[in-house]
Amino acid sequence: MSLKSEQRDRIKNYMMEKIYWGDDGFISHTSEVFDVSQTTIYKYLSDLISEDKVIKTAAGKYQLKDIVNETYTFKASSGQLSEDVIYDQTLEKYVQFLPEAAVRIWQYVFMEMMNNAIDHSNAENIEVRVVQNSIYTKVVICDDGVGIFKKIADYFEYPKLKDAVLSLFKGKLTTDRANHSGEGIFFSSKAVDHFHIVSDGLIFRQDNTAENVRQAPETFNTKGTTVSMILANNTQRRIKDVFDTYSDIEHGFTTTRIPISFVSDTGYPVSRSQAKRLCFGLDNFEHVILDFDGVSEIGQGFADEVFRVYANNHPMIRLDYENATPDVERMIRHVVIKS
Repeated sequence: MSLKSEQRDRIKNYMMEKIYWGDDGFISHTSEVFDVSQTTIYKYLSDLISEDKVIKTAAGKYQLKDIVNETYTFKASSGQLSEDVIYDQTLEKYVQFLPEAAVRIWQYVFMEMMNNAIDHSNAENIEVRVVQNSIYTKVVICDDGVGIFKKIADYFEYPKLKDAVLSLFKGKLTTDRANHSGEGIFFSSKAVDHFHIVSDGLIFRQDNTAENVRQAPETFNTKGTTVSMILANNTQRRIKDVFDTYSDIEHGFTTTRIPISFVSDTGYPVSRSQAKRLCFGLDNFEHVILDFDGVSEIGQGFADEVFRVYANNHPMIRLDYENATPDVERMIRHVVIKS
């Protein structure tokens, strides 16, 4: 492929990404990024429409054309469902021609999430939706069961459902320790580009690209749990690299990263009780990274409980933090100095 052809393909892929994520200014943005005239960009847009990859929906409005848009329904109450069989019946035929990296990720995340729905949801029905276009594949698994956040909150006696959302960021917490490690959601959420769980009006979300997801979380039912996963068809991410980031051969899953913005409804964690709920289960790890992105301040009690009390009581745990504002940094240093 010539350099000119490669550049043209890069421009077209960039345009399709912007269209997919709802960027109404994709013409001017593409022109600026690649230093190409808008006349040329409109020519490429016309090509994409002719290639049946993009459709015009209204004046100045475009969307990617679905290659696949299929929904499958399974009777969970039969007790006869197997995640590998459902993968073969639903997703396998649509991803088998993608690069190996994408296939390996889809095999892992689909079977993990489907197994959760089969084993944990107490659902009557499970639905699978597969939507694929030229650059992305999206899979939605929806059950009409008890709801994942309620089940976790009831099992661990959390005072709020939001504490259950926070626990999913940690990993290793499961309501069925004998049969599940609690690692599936953690690693699945890191493997795809965008991962959302919707249940009881709450959202657990992990976005692993810079794209701003403007699409509303998708649900099929008013109760139960919906898991939505999006992955670029040409992803360079390898499932092995995801595991290697948080685990090693000798000790297994040893590292976790937790967004502190989920600790408090206000985004301002202040109390020791909030800190204790955050620290619950962290002794399962050797390295804990607390991500303060989106948190402008923290209370003295919260900081003291995490960075002095808990840290001193668990000296074998490496406790790090990132994305701290000057105010957050100042409070952490204040309580650490006291110890």
